Formats: sequence, C-alpha cells, structure tokens
Amino acid sequence: MKKILIANRGEIALRVMRSCKEMGISTVAIYSTADRNAPFVKYADEAVCVGPPPSNQSYLLGDKIIDVCKDLNVNGIHPGYGFLSENADFTRKVTEAGIAFIGPSPEAMEVMGSKLAAKAAVKKYNIPMVPGTDHAIVDIEEAKVTAAEIGFPILIKASAGGGGKGMRVVENPDEFVEQMNLAVSEATSAFGDGSVFIERYVGSPRHIEIQIMADQHGNIVYLFERECSIQRRHQKVIEEAPSAVLTPELRKEMGECAVNVAKACDYYGAGTVEFLYEKGSFYFLEMNTRLQVEHPVTEMITGIDLVKEQIKVARGEKLGFTQDDLKINGHSLEVRVYAEDPTNNFLPDIGNLTTYRRPQGTGVRVDDGFEEGMDIPIYYDPMISKLITHGKDREEAIRRMVRAIEEYQITGVETTLDFCKFAIQHKSFVSGDFNTHFVDDYFTPDVLQNESEEGREIAVLLAAGLIEQKDVSVKDAATKSSTVRSAWKMNRV
Repeated sequence: MKKILIANRGEIALRVMRSCKEMGISTVAIYSTADRNAPFVKYADEAVCVGPPPSNQSYLLGDKIIDVCKDLNVNGIHPGYGFLSENADFTRKVTEAGIAFIGPSPEAMEVMGSKLAAKAAVKKYNIPMVPGTDHAIVDIEEAKVTAAEIGFPILIKASAGGGGKGMRVVENPDEFVEQMNLAVSEATSAFGDGSVFIERYVGSPRHIEIQIMADQHGNIVYLFERECSIQRRHQKVIEEAPSAVLTPELRKEMGECAVNVAKACDYYGAGTVEFLYEKGSFYFLEMNTRLQVEHPVTEMITGIDLVKEQIKVARGEKLGFTQDDLKINGHSLEVRVYAEDPTNNFLPDIGNLTTYRRPQGTGVRVDDGFEEGMDIPIYYDPMISKLITHGKDREEAIRRMVRAIEEYQITGVETTLDFCKFAIQHKSFVSGDFNTHFVDDYFTPDVLQNESEEGREIAVLLAAGLIEQKDVSVKDAATKSSTVRSAWKMNRV
C-alpha cells in the first residue's frame, strides 16, 4: 500500500496523514472549496477539490472519491470518522474497485449499524444487555404490555443512528403512545429508518467503551477502556483512559466481552464496543465500526498507534502484539475543543480564529486542523481540536490538563475550554463519582459567567496598576479594591 486517500477533513485527516508519512506512504487529500487553505490540504502529497462546502456535494460523494482514487492510482482509502466511515455501500464499492478500505467489512458494518441486528448477533455469546425488546416494535399495544413488564421508566431507542436522535425516556404508561410516535418520527427523519425498540431506562449510567483491534487472521485484542461519561446532547466532550471505577477483574471481563462482540460479526480493524455501566454491572450498548474521535487517550496509555495498526490490518498483516503484551501506562485525558458557547446551551459559535496558540510541554498533545486567522466553517462539526494530556497517574493528567487549558489561547469564537476546565476540577470528577448526567447535575451557565466577570475585574485591576500580574490570584484580586470594582461595574457595557 503505497498511496492512501483520506476521505475526510480537518484534524482527523491530518492525524492519519502523519502516521502515513512515518510509514513511507504517500497521501491524497480531498477537500471542499471551504477547506481549500486548510492545513490538511497543504500537508498532503496530493490534493483534489471534490466540490462546494456542503458535505452532500463534496465529502459524501462516494463515487467521485473512488474516481479520484482510480485517476491517482491510490491503493487504499482511510475514512477517518463521520462522513462515509460507516457506510457499508461505499465500503463495498471501494472493495469492488480494487481499492483497500482501511476499516471493517461492509457486512460487519451492516450488522453493527443496526442496534437490533447487533443484539441478535451477540446473543449467542451471552453478552450482558439491558432488559428490553430484541425486535422492532410493530404493535404499540403489545409494546405497552412489554413496557409494563420491564417497568417504568423505559427508554425508546432508534435501531439506526445515534447521537441521541430517536431516543425518548418515558416516565409512565400515559406518555407511552405519544413518545413512541415522536421517536419513530424522529428516527425516520434522521436515519430513513423508523425502527425502534424499548429498554429499561438505566437512570445513572457511566458510558464506558472498550477499544478493540482485530486482524484478518482471527486475532483480536482489547486495548483497555475509555471513560466517556461527560457529555452534552448525548455527545462526548471529555474522555479519559483508563476509567476511575473499573477494577482489573471488571476490566478483563468487559474486555473479553468486547472481543466476543467482534467475533460475533467477524470483525477486523479498529473498533469500539460501548457499554453502560452502573453499580458494578455493565450492559452492551453498541459497536462503532471505525476509529473513534477519542482514540488518542488509548494511544497515550498503550503506546500503540491505532492508525498504523489499521493500515497494517488492511494490508493483510497479522497483529504484531498479543493481549499479554498490552499494559496500561499512566493516565490520559482528552477534552474536545468545540466552537460552542457553553453559557448558551452549547450552541455553535462559528467565526474567525483571531488568536490561536496551542499549549505545549511535557505530556501535552493537540490534534487539530486549524491555524490562526482561519474561519470555522458553518458546514461541518464545530470541533476545533482535541486536547490530550498524559501523566503518570490520574491526578497528574488532570493537573496537566488544567495547565494546558490555561495556556491554550483562542479568541474570535466561544469555546468549550472553560467548561472543560470547570468539569475536570469539579469534586465529582476528581473523586471519580460521576455519570452521564454530569452536565445536568452540576453545570449552569452562571458558573462560567461568574468566572469570566472575575477575570475582567482582574484585568481592570492589572491595568490600573493596583496589583502585579505575577502575584495575582482570582481570590486575592477580588478583594484588592472595592473602589475600582465598583467603578468598573458602573462603567462596563
């Protein structure tokens, strides 16, 4: 495999290209006109514009991407995550065109792309699952009886897709029919598939996932877990590895379950098996048949480059390591730096990166796809970067992340950095006692607004020469001069 096309954009395209370069493999970027001057386009050995900014006119044009591969004699396609990464039809066309798809088979994608099909596939391996139906609901009256047997509250879930779409919590029987109709409608609109099923609602779960890697010769290993419970809108914002709550015994049990899930669909390549965890019990949720956004924390604690391993598997090579070779080294955190305003319900805040300066130093990694002066396009996910730290233990990784966040300079757009700093310093996170309801339970916009106001007051005090920068702390500065503070409040706009 001498030349790989990366069918993606931004930070993941750049991240894949760097591994390719270290392997002596040439790279081809595809880009929309909105990304013409993006770093990943400049970094690639070759780059081809595939259309205007909207994804359905550029990054989702599978046939056009395959034509580019043929024109440039490309040997393999790496899909990254999102876009076409879990599109079985695209994967099948790539393979039929004689190009290696750096990912699993289309058949495995199809099985795990449907939550119902995935449940059926793993059933013979006795994988723990949340009590519920294992088939699509076709008779609402029958479903009401089943819901009553499971016990309220229950969760209605779409079989296809994710991200919280087609998902409804039903607290009592009187709401069931209405919520069922809303879930079916939302699932049909979002995924073109209105199939839904019901499960017992797990009230305070943690979201823990297992990274697996499998070759095409039957060898499968798990590369330990990632804790992904800090979420907004059912989407992850902060991840860490390993989890603060798993014992070695439970880690092994969950890892072996993840391996069995991979066996259930003859999986090869990198994949992630997601579980809900609550009070010592865990339940299979779904499998993501691609590289995850949060894969760097696994790389940091294992020393394994997951992209390189994906490429080796796609070339037909056997895994170069066994389960016994894998060890956890220290602790790693990742925060997703989104162009979003946490004080306004995490709404996207698209604009220009007037200032953009990355943190540096020991144990700090930044995976990004932007440079100072660039605009954040309105057409794509608003993630600016992934900020990753590694330490000898969890405490050091957290302290290092706080330092890195404070060093990260971004102006021109609101970001999730301040929220992430708040979250990782919160006593529930530090203690390890948190779940997927963290944002609802602990975060309100005034937390950040108060900090922002204190910061502005300190800036005024510094400018007035009343305190020296090297000695300032938020608490000390807040009490330095009530006179200056009052004057500032009276005159601010």
